[in-house]
Amino acid sequence: MNRSRIFYGLLLILMVGLGLYSRRLSPFLPEFINTYLGDAIWAAMIFIGFAFLFNRRKTAVIVGAAAFYCLLTECSQLYQAAWMNDIRATSLGGLVLGYGFLWTDLAAYAIGLSVCAGSEYIAKKPSVR
Repeated sequence: MNRSRIFYGLLLILMVGLGLYSRRLSPFLPEFINTYLGDAIWAAMIFIGFAFLFNRRKTAVIVGAAAFYCLLTECSQLYQAAWMNDIRATSLGGLVLGYGFLWTDLAAYAIGLSVCAGSEYIAKKPSVR
């Protein structure tokens, strides 16, 4: 697989913007969607970031690396030292590290990663004529 770094770079910027904008959409979204949308977009952003960095790797490798990264980040939220919570209290620190471990976040990450992997599969699938 050979991914266009320009395309994935632009997609990464778009995903960051979408993730930040999703917070403004919260009054208009159903609570169930609102609860998990940010986490799914975050995982998709991680997938796209890995796909950008490792543009020649197979999609399965990218999904595995992104899933492992998401899991590590979520598990790091179990660590609640004062200095770490001070970082989390900043806007950027909270967006990157999150605040508290939730099992449901792992499901949202799986959805975000599945959408990305499925999109790549559909986009790279040869068309039948």
